[in-house]
Amino acid sequence: MEGSCNNHCHFQIVYCLILIALITCSFIESVSAARPDAGETNTEFIRTSCKSTTYPNLCFSSLSSRSSAIGVSPQLLAHESLTVSLETAQSTSAMMLKLAHSQGMTPREVGAMRDCVEELSDAVSGIKKSLGEMKELRGKDFDLKMNDIQTWVSAALTDEDTCTEGFAGKVMNGKVKTVVREKILEVAHMTSNALALINSLAALHG
Repeated sequence: MEGSCNNHCHFQIVYCLILIALITCSFIESVSAARPDAGETNTEFIRTSCKSTTYPNLCFSSLSSRSSAIGVSPQLLAHESLTVSLETAQSTSAMMLKLAHSQGMTPREVGAMRDCVEELSDAVSGIKKSLGEMKELRGKDFDLKMNDIQTWVSAALTDEDTCTEGFAGKVMNGKVKTVVREKILEVAHMTSNALALINSLAALHG
């Protein structure tokens, strides 16, 4: 009888342990399902924030790879957006300088290229100043610093638009014009998105 009881009790203990394990696993799975991982949350934050920009698809595609650096911070989002704009402006300027020294360009085309590089250089300078100020964006000077950033980024966008207009007419024809214009437009669109995200950040503190 005692052996039979021991076996029965042992079976009940094992059964209870299995049941507890199953319940625990089920609870962990339900909690995990209810709370998405950080990567997914960060990505959704970027997607939602980009809806306030003029070019939301470009905004999301240019920033989604930086989701771990951005987290769910509107300030870091604006900062990374400016960084992307800066990198694109710098690479476009370098490409245009190279093209300006290539064979087969007319003096008028070279002039338009150099004017545009100068405009982009001013834009890069404004974006760099904005990024520097963004790092100090806290405390009682917030509104003043934010106003400076908005002014500099707006000026950078104007420089980029001026550069774009330089290629709107018949200054340059063919494939080179198409490539250059597309790159400049990309820079302008990214800066426009950065300004929209900066304005959204300003509104949060308004």
